[in-house]
Amino acid sequence: MIIDAILKINPNAEVTVRGEDINTIEWHNGTTPISKADIEAKMVEVQAEYDANQYQRDNEPEQSDYAQARKNSYPEIGDQLDMLWHSIDQNPALKSQYFDFYEAIKAVKVKHPKNG
Repeated sequence: MIIDAILKINPNAEVTVRGEDINTIEWHNGTTPISKADIEAKMVEVQAEYDANQYQRDNEPEQSDYAQARKNSYPEIGDQLDMLWHSIDQNPALKSQYFDFYEAIKAVKVKHPKNG
C-alpha cells in the first residue's frame, strides 16, 4: 500500500520499498522524496478507497465469470478485423465509406499474401 500511496501522489515516482516498511523507502533516478507524513496521509485515503469498493470486489466473481465467458466466446481480434475487412471488400459502398481503413489493410494483404 505504500507504493500505491506514493504513486497516487506522484505517478512517475521511481521507488523501492522493502516489505511494507515506510522507513525503507529508496528514491531512484532523481525522484523527489515525499515526506512520510504525506505518504501516511495518502495511505489512509487509499485504504478508505479500497474499503469503499469492498462490496464491488465481493460481487465480482459472478460478473467476472460471465464477462470472461463472453470475452472468450468472441473470435480473436485479428480474426474480427479480417471478417470486417472481407465484409467491406464485398461491398462497394462500404469500400468508399471506409476507404482509408480498407486500403491500409489491402496494402498489407497484397504485400504479404497468406500463401506467399
